[in-house]
Amino acid sequence: MVLGVFVALGVWQVQRKAWKEALIARVEARVHAAPVALPPDAKLGPEVEYLRVGLSGVYDGAATALVRAATERGTGYWTMTPLRLDDGRLVWINRGFVPAGTTAAQAGATAPKGTVSVVGLLRLPEPRGSILQSNQPQADRWYSRDVAALAQKRGLGPVTPAFVDAQQEQAAQPSASALKPVPGLTQVRFPNSHLSYALTWFSMAALSLVALIFVWQRA
Repeated sequence: MVLGVFVALGVWQVQRKAWKEALIARVEARVHAAPVALPPDAKLGPEVEYLRVGLSGVYDGAATALVRAATERGTGYWTMTPLRLDDGRLVWINRGFVPAGTTAAQAGATAPKGTVSVVGLLRLPEPRGSILQSNQPQADRWYSRDVAALAQKRGLGPVTPAFVDAQQEQAAQPSASALKPVPGLTQVRFPNSHLSYALTWFSMAALSLVALIFVWQRA
């Protein structure tokens, strides 16, 4: 029975490996594809995460929030600003990284006026907080991009249940602020240790088989 369990677990990990590799290939294709329109809210789920989208609208710079970030540029914040789309939907845009010490007001002042065109990667919300720290809405301290909580704190009403990591931003009226959020820092990484897990389970199965043969011979 134990031998069968180990074999089954090994086979399961082989299947998971194939699924993960297909997922990685699909995401890699998405992040370099031509941008498409933002899907309807009802269709925003895991199957469209990292989809490259293009959208346009008007920023609400005053509603900007800062979310803690650790990047290749060091520690600082993601600049989260809501964008009112042409179709009326409100979408949070991660406009990019700003260094530690930046205030929400300073980051909000970098938002262009008028109509803005954004190309970026569609991401799913990060509710409640990070693994190590919970969001503190009362203190306006954010450790994850929980779009519903951000919208509630800013009194924005319903928002699209996703956000966009900006890669490119074009505006007819760019901000004159010297501070510029740095976009395009999305980390697309999927751990893929299923092969080592599968080998571990198959090794356990082999050892169990050896032990079973030894016991049978002794008997």
